[in-house]
Amino acid sequence: MTTALANQLESTSLNDKDWKSQINRPTRDGRPQTEDVTDTKGSDFEDFFLKRELLMGIFEAGFEKPSPIQEESIPVALAGRDILARAKNGTGKTAAFVIPALEKVNPKSSKIQALILVPTRELALQTSQVCKTLGKHLNINVMVTTGGTTLKDDIIRLHDNVHVMVGTPGRILDLAGKGVADFSECPMFIMDEADKLLSPEFTPIIEQLLSYFPKERQILLYSATFPLVVKSFMDKHLNKPFEINLMDELTLRGITQYYAFVEEKQKVHCLNTLFSKLQINQSIIFCNSTSRVELLAKKITELGYSCFYSHARMLQAHRNRVFHDFRNGVCRNLVCSDLLTRGIDIQAVNVVVNFDFPKNAETYLHRIGRSGRFGHLGLAINLISWEDRFNLYKIEQELGTEIAPIPPTIDKRLYVYDSPDTIPRPQIAQQPQQQFPQHVEREQQQQHQQQPQQQGQRQTYQRRLPQQQGQRIQQPQQYRAQQPATQQQQQSVRR
Repeated sequence: MTTALANQLESTSLNDKDWKSQINRPTRDGRPQTEDVTDTKGSDFEDFFLKRELLMGIFEAGFEKPSPIQEESIPVALAGRDILARAKNGTGKTAAFVIPALEKVNPKSSKIQALILVPTRELALQTSQVCKTLGKHLNINVMVTTGGTTLKDDIIRLHDNVHVMVGTPGRILDLAGKGVADFSECPMFIMDEADKLLSPEFTPIIEQLLSYFPKERQILLYSATFPLVVKSFMDKHLNKPFEINLMDELTLRGITQYYAFVEEKQKVHCLNTLFSKLQINQSIIFCNSTSRVELLAKKITELGYSCFYSHARMLQAHRNRVFHDFRNGVCRNLVCSDLLTRGIDIQAVNVVVNFDFPKNAETYLHRIGRSGRFGHLGLAINLISWEDRFNLYKIEQELGTEIAPIPPTIDKRLYVYDSPDTIPRPQIAQQPQQQFPQHVEREQQQQHQQQPQQQGQRQTYQRRLPQQQGQRIQQPQQYRAQQPATQQQQQSVRR
């Protein structure tokens, strides 16, 4: 008996080695990381006793060690406790709740077993992709549903088994109210960017949605900031929640912050100078209104730089295409409104520019958190006009951070990696063809090739981000909103 048991243990050990050797791990990301993600207790994902198929998905996604928020919250979530977790932007919160959700799903059941609520459509697409990537060996069906898409398609998809549903509150409530989505036996209710979901805009929807869930449910709340409204929700709906707070400081340690004091009419000229002097892998440029997003994107394109734009007034299919292509490195610069301040994770973004300075610290924190993802380095540059000077001081005080004047030369070691080609990009499944209208043409590539190459970054664009076959530069004018900007708005963004 002893010999048989020893042989069995030896065989099990060999099998363990075999499955690890068969994992198709991606190229290791060798960039330095800050203590925001490296200051852990030394745990491994295998210490959480996860399913082997889930571990395979985790390692094949490029995960090596759990980050602090993952290390703290995964065991508690697996134990069934309610969680109120606060951690910095870009430190791995998504995997912290996706991994326990996938572990607890029973693929043999036909019921919805986990609901993940997010505030924006782009974040819903990204989160569902993380679920599919990590759970690709689990035989679990993940469905994403958001506003701006056909309700009929969602109803058809729910005729099949759906184990994990990811979506925005309005659409989820619509499906639940019509009796199409059944949450009566769904044990997990997860809210990402919980502070936004519990704002006055969404709270009535969340309260109503909870009525479709069983009384014995597990609620997980994750965010970088928690205002007082979260506490009132916690006291009402959470059962002795386990609180995790990893926010000893608010801003990411890897992000260097500068401001440039300029007049409004000089902003475009200043941005053009930044483009010529900085070594940008990819950048996100924020404006405070949708009309200024479009006007600035048009101006950047006229200056000879590749540029996409995205805002809430665009068709959902166009937003999906911009988000998908920018993540895949088709274009270097993205101009957007605060639509993309929440949770969007694009590893190659190393520069964020606040073309319009935000009015509150929360928005500022989420904007600059689009760079320096998962402990890497990043640069945030703020264009400050005379009217912004008080907001600058207020945000510095509230966040306990220093935004320094921009120096004549910025040390590349603060934000530059060897090459954008070495930065691992997520494997994003192509969106269904019907989501993208055939009339959306992409003709900018020929125009871009005909323009004379200029100094600085413009000469290196093709070398840094080589265009793949079938991928062209997208012309921002394709995504213009139906209502033209006023003459006053046009004048305000001119050089």
